[in-house]
This record gives sequence, C-alpha cells and structure tokens, in this order.
Amino acid sequence: MDQQKLTGTFLKKYNCKMWAEDDFEPSTNPCLKSYTEPKDGKTYIMYHGTSKMAAMQIMGCGFSQSKGGMLGRGVYVSRDLQKASKYPLDLPEHERVVLKLMVSVGRVKKIDYQGHPMQKTWHTEHGYDTAWCPPNCGMVKSGLEEDCVWDPQRITVIKAIYPKRGYSGSAQSSGYAGYY
Repeated sequence: MDQQKLTGTFLKKYNCKMWAEDDFEPSTNPCLKSYTEPKDGKTYIMYHGTSKMAAMQIMGCGFSQSKGGMLGRGVYVSRDLQKASKYPLDLPEHERVVLKLMVSVGRVKKIDYQGHPMQKTWHTEHGYDTAWCPPNCGMVKSGLEEDCVWDPQRITVIKAIYPKRGYSGSAQSSGYAGYY
C-alpha cells in the first residue's frame, strides 16, 4: 500500500480532521519555554519529529526507546516545535510529521556539556526519568533544546502536525497543519 493510501486509511479510521497548529509561530530563535529547566514531576507539551509512516506506528502502538543517541537510550523530544519540525534530518519537509505530546518528565537531570559524567548514565545509574539539554549549551548543533525521556509510558500523543500543502523549504518559512 502506498503512503497516500495508508495515510488516507489512517485518517478515516481515526476520524481525523485538518486544522492549523496554534502553537507554531515561525522563528529562528529557540522557544522561550525551552530556556527554563523542566521541573521535576511536571507535565509539559513537547514535540517529536518523525516520518509519516513512523508517526502512524507511534499513534497506533506508542513510542519505543531509541537504541542510542547523544543522551543514550530513550525518546528524544523538545518543547521547541521548530526543533522537532527539522526531524528526521534526512527527509524532505513534506515527508515529515511532528507529534504534539504531553510528557510527564518525572525526575530531570540537566546535561549541559559534551562529556558530562552522566551524559548516558542519567537513568541507568542515577534513576533520572528525563535528561534535558538547554538551548545554546553547545551539545546540539542547532542550539535548540533537546530532551530524552527514558520511559515511553511517560508520553501521550495529543495529535500529529503535518506540513501545510503547497509549501516547500524550511519549517521557518512554511508552517504546519494538524490532524487529530
């Protein structure tokens, strides 16, 4: 089954409708919320960029941990929609989807430089639930916030946000339309 048929089938099955994403305001600056450290035990709106096919799998079955990454295993998310809209880096924008999420962060560990002693052991050896890289700390090339959530059960998908039709280029110039 091709991508368009699969997407159409998914949208019909879940009675999805198109609408504009209120949260997305194109900018070259990091989201202001991402400058403040997530507080232990709180729930935040976050985003995860992925492919259309992966988004359908996640919405149907939930997240799975990545096998690795800058912060080790977990689910990589950000409070910055602009950051999430750039992923996956190897896909053109029209093939990407951003999932809007509710994330219960649990205990949060700030990891703010390469080689941090807890960069990959924040959960396994220290019991933290989420690792947070603040914007402009030198760990992320884009200079935008990145979070890694150990347990996928802490994440609830609110909706999928798709690039608006008729646009091309970067997320900064296009904008997104959502389905839920």
